[in-house]
Amino acid sequence: MDANDVRRKWADRSGEFSPEYYAYYGPNETSESIRRVFEERLDPSASILELGCGPGRHLSHLREHGFENLHGVDINPDCFEVMADAYPDLADCGTFYADAIEAVAEEFSPGQFDAVYSVETLQHVHPDDAWAFEAVARSASDYVVTVENEGDRSVPPEDRGVNDEEYDFPLYYRDWAAVFTQFGFEQVAREYGDRDTLRVFRRTE
Repeated sequence: MDANDVRRKWADRSGEFSPEYYAYYGPNETSESIRRVFEERLDPSASILELGCGPGRHLSHLREHGFENLHGVDINPDCFEVMADAYPDLADCGTFYADAIEAVAEEFSPGQFDAVYSVETLQHVHPDDAWAFEAVARSASDYVVTVENEGDRSVPPEDRGVNDEEYDFPLYYRDWAAVFTQFGFEQVAREYGDRDTLRVFRRTE
């Protein structure tokens, strides 16, 4: 798939991994991990952006635990209709962008958000759009958090490549520590899960 094919795949997603799918399952262990990371490091009034927010299951969990200034980006406009039904309080109080990450990231001001995070979303950004990672990093004043599938850890990151056979969309394995440390962050926490790796990056510059 080229970059446009990947974006269309997610913009029109139905069935598995659709907005309805995520709203049905609701907050999960990853939601709790994200909340714990931010409770340890941020004030409840901190501005937080989720990349690929879907219908808002992770953001709604943050809201239920006192975080007030919540934002989200998702390429699938259906997400926000599902959010209004599944998490109406979040839909009413949050700020949301129905667009691709690479389409909005450059519009954000430097340090506009105290923290930016992604759950299994940056792993789907096509290599042609990897330039957007710098814009994402620039928009975060304090923290970037990634929870992504990084592939087989027994294989060097540079050799993991792309998984385009297991799903009907490609999954690009990346070394997220290498990605974000080049943009003025240091990795301050890492947790391996069954499928994903959670990494916390703190701005140093």
